[in-house]
Amino acid sequence: MTRIYVIFSLLLLNYSSYYSQSIDNSTISAIDTVELYDQVRQRKIPIAIYHSTNEKTNHKKLVIISHGYNQNEGRPYLGYSFIANLLASKGYFVVSIQHELPIDSLIPLTGVPKIVRRPFWERGADNILFVLNELKKSNPELDFKHITLIGHSNGGDMAVLFSQKYPKIIDKIITLDNRRMALPRTKKPKIYSLRSSDQVADKGVLPTEAEMRKFGIKIIPLTNTKHNEMSDNASEEQQKEIQNYILTFLRD
Repeated sequence: MTRIYVIFSLLLLNYSSYYSQSIDNSTISAIDTVELYDQVRQRKIPIAIYHSTNEKTNHKKLVIISHGYNQNEGRPYLGYSFIANLLASKGYFVVSIQHELPIDSLIPLTGVPKIVRRPFWERGADNILFVLNELKKSNPELDFKHITLIGHSNGGDMAVLFSQKYPKIIDKIITLDNRRMALPRTKKPKIYSLRSSDQVADKGVLPTEAEMRKFGIKIIPLTNTKHNEMSDNASEEQQKEIQNYILTFLRD
């Protein structure tokens, strides 16, 4: 069982565990749902932890998943299980963060997105940092030198902002159709992005071909996948395509 316990700023409010068969049927993945509490911000942070049950957690590479915007409804942090279960079966330690709470204000639909949505991305970046710091206390045996952030849409913008604020913490960023925050033009962290067939990123978000060559950035269009089909809503064929690309990025 994953070791999460009460320490200083970490308050364990709710905990449950269940198991699921991994994609390749070779490993059973445990999914532990935990509700953390950030005392400084007085904020609950639900997380789901995906990990294989037949391997020790020593030196496992860490993957953090941030979900797309869901208007503060439901539990979207559980909506990327096709990615999380696969990565857990491949030996990664995966944590999916719930960034929205019912008490939160909704993202404004008017105004300049880079301005009016910035506070929401900032909160997401703070959530990621908090979770990472608590994992360092509760699971110090993990490999914190090779952290990958995966974010869909608004969650991708959070991941990008996090990498701008803490560039030395992250090894790789994989965005699923983030549209607002400009992808870093850098070789470290390594940058990858899967793009939908129906949404266009804001000007300057995606690198030019020259920048892609210079920094080794990989931008992959998914011609048969729409923006809202980049979660568990995807068909089996779409899921497999996304899974294959993510595994390729992680092994790059």
